Amino acid sequence: MNLTNGIRENLLEAELENVLPAKLQIKDVCRTFTNNKGEKVVALDHVSLNIDEGEFVCLVGPSGCGKSTLLNLIAGLDKADSGSLSIDGKEITSTGRDRMVMFQEHALFPWLDVFDNVLFGLRLKPNLYEKERREVAKYYIKLVGLEKFSHASIHELSGGMRQRVALARALAPNPNVLLMDEPFAALDAMTRENFYADLQRIWQLRRKTIVFVTHNIREAACLGDRIVLFSPQPGRIREEFKINLPRPRTINDQHLSEYASTITDALKQYL
Repeated sequence: MNLTNGIRENLLEAELENVLPAKLQIKDVCRTFTNNKGEKVVALDHVSLNIDEGEFVCLVGPSGCGKSTLLNLIAGLDKADSGSLSIDGKEITSTGRDRMVMFQEHALFPWLDVFDNVLFGLRLKPNLYEKERREVAKYYIKLVGLEKFSHASIHELSGGMRQRVALARALAPNPNVLLMDEPFAALDAMTRENFYADLQRIWQLRRKTIVFVTHNIREAACLGDRIVLFSPQPGRIREEFKINLPRPRTINDQHLSEYASTITDALKQYL
């Protein structure tokens, strides 16, 4: 094997190895909007939060508490009025390949099949040949359990399968941070439970930093290392809860239910 081939193989290996993502630092962030009545709405009021490398953090709270607003700021889709957001000390000023977002709606391209949807995000990734991009796409399609559906059309897939494609597409460029905005809210209960098991398995394998927004406190306790509780009007962080339960977790576990009840009781104080 010559030196050039060795370098290329090392680059591809780096794409498929566990890579600890960067740390997120959110300091004193404020974001205000004006509603259609001309009234000022404080979506985030002096919010500060540190998220460690490889940590799975869930943001919970009622509608209007600023969870999705904060996710959009981290993604670079919006800008704070004041305060700062950074990854490993580098300020977030725009979108970037180091952060990928998975939304409630799958946002897949209906004219592309499963394989080409996952491959799409890799087209702009440097230092990979086309053959290597295709190998990475195959790896992530298999990781989410869709290797038998690589060339299926999007309209042929169930809602849960489409979200699996969206997850593979988000993971394929090997981002430092995966941002998930209520990705399972539109799925039926059984499909969600299957996803909980698969997402835990993938997280344990890849150890990505994940910031996960949800209204479902039991879902947050099933998935997260830490739950950050927001209150609305203005949006503020009120409490944080460390979930000290072994993985894999199931949604109906008694100890998980106890965590969820404690957090629900805490939330009621701020409504």
